[in-house]
Amino acid sequence: MGVEICVEGLTKSFGNQVIWQDVSLTLPAGEVSVMLGPSGTGKSVFLKTLVGLLKPERGSITIAGQDITKLRERDLYEVRKLFGVLFQDGALFGSMSLYDNIAFPLREHTRKPESEVRRIVLEKMDMVGLIGAEDKLPGEISGGMRKRAGLARALVLDPEIILFDEPDSGLDPVRVAYLNQLIVDLNAQIDATFLIVTHDIASARLVPDNIGLLFRRELVMFGPRDKLLTSDEPVVRQFLNGRMQGPIGMAEEKDAAQVEQELAELGTDGNSGDGEASATPMTPRLLPSPGVTRPPRWQAIAEREAELHEPKQKQEPEERQEPEERQEPEQEQEPKREQEQQPKQEPKQKEVTDA
Repeated sequence: MGVEICVEGLTKSFGNQVIWQDVSLTLPAGEVSVMLGPSGTGKSVFLKTLVGLLKPERGSITIAGQDITKLRERDLYEVRKLFGVLFQDGALFGSMSLYDNIAFPLREHTRKPESEVRRIVLEKMDMVGLIGAEDKLPGEISGGMRKRAGLARALVLDPEIILFDEPDSGLDPVRVAYLNQLIVDLNAQIDATFLIVTHDIASARLVPDNIGLLFRRELVMFGPRDKLLTSDEPVVRQFLNGRMQGPIGMAEEKDAAQVEQELAELGTDGNSGDGEASATPMTPRLLPSPGVTRPPRWQAIAEREAELHEPKQKQEPEERQEPEERQEPEQEQEPKREQEQQPKQEPKQKEVTDA
């Protein structure tokens, strides 16, 4: 089961440069969260601070009941065992095979026999689809395979928290789709707490339970996925729609007067000239693959998604059948009317013959 991470009033600076300040959020245990933001807003710095590699100037990070900002190095070392980290480029040792790269944390931090190490390594390689590539070097495989090898290494100590630093960088859209499905499947299997830093908007729409956005040294928003995806906050809409009009500029920030002018051009209702809607449309949530056992949390998500997106599809055939059902009774009534008219004519004919 994953561990909750509670961040309160966190501030980080390098010299006189403030990276972000007064950041407060809670990463729910076992859920998938995504952190968005323009380049240079300190998303990777935030990950390094969470794992204790960087010390904040102010604030607290509470994990498993301990504020890691106040821990001694020895105690912090123990807390770090709760973490698995997937770095941007995989961070593999180039002279080691994939097998040895993935086995490295086990050999460094445990005293497990080599037979147990082999069992764990092969199990994690199977989870990420790398069985058969044990002897390959990082330079002999694709970027997507290096990402998966880095993920397998992050899993070998059975972490309760996994941090992903731009896992989709450098991958084509198809590999990103496969990676997104792998992340969802892993969350359903190991039930750990996931935090993903990414620029990929498609991934942010499909994968997480929660989404946050860093901008101008602050956490603009953090909360449930549907809350941010339907937000009217200008910077959120600009980032999700990937447009130039809005507070984000080439150098991160724009002049306030320019921002006001651009937003006025978009219209008070948030529509651009091409009819762009103010609220970002909701997309169906990515669910675990068939065959992957869904824990209660994912079962509830699947039921909620079914209620949101399936009723519209079910109503269409029913509406098409309605005209046919109305015509059938009319056709049945016509012969009945003819039969009712015929008996009325017979008595009249008898009266004429009797006369």
